Amino acid sequence: MRIAIVDESAARAAMIEEGLAATGCSDVTVLTGREGLVARIEALSPDVVLIDIANPRRDELEELFAVSRAIARPIAMFVGHADDASIEAAIESGVSAYVVDGLQPERIRSVLEVAIKRFNAFSRLRAELDTAKSALAERAAIDSAKALLMKKRGIDERAAYAVLRKAAMDSGRRIADVADALLTAEKLMGTL
Repeated sequence: MRIAIVDESAARAAMIEEGLAATGCSDVTVLTGREGLVARIEALSPDVVLIDIANPRRDELEELFAVSRAIARPIAMFVGHADDASIEAAIESGVSAYVVDGLQPERIRSVLEVAIKRFNAFSRLRAELDTAKSALAERAAIDSAKALLMKKRGIDERAAYAVLRKAAMDSGRRIADVADALLTAEKLMGTL
């Protein structure tokens, strides 16, 4: 497992490395400067990012959001202290595990596992949500296309669906794609 540690303190980074070494993780890179952090993390393409910040500020949390979007990997964050706003901002930025005043080498493995499991669970939920949204959008397009066919051809819903299904089969496309094409053509003709 490739792990990136983001920490401006060499001593604290060494403590994290010690905890990782105890778990058998040897592919570890420490990033101490924040200059070009997103690009450097993208170039490393780590499996997990561990971030240690004594007192997270708003700009640091915004930078984490950029990191989270860029790499879409589990991120565990160790902080010295936190308030509700910092915790909420960190979670919103994509941090999978947020540990307050708990940087101890023997806890690194469990924090790493929690971050990975939480990230995977969240990724599954996001994929399910995207699938559901896509299915709803397809259903809406099919319903709109059926309504258009019913109005233009004077046919019932069953017959309109049959027209869409036949066009899909004849063209080797999905019914939702045919419905989208029909609606797009109708918009271009200016009648929708």
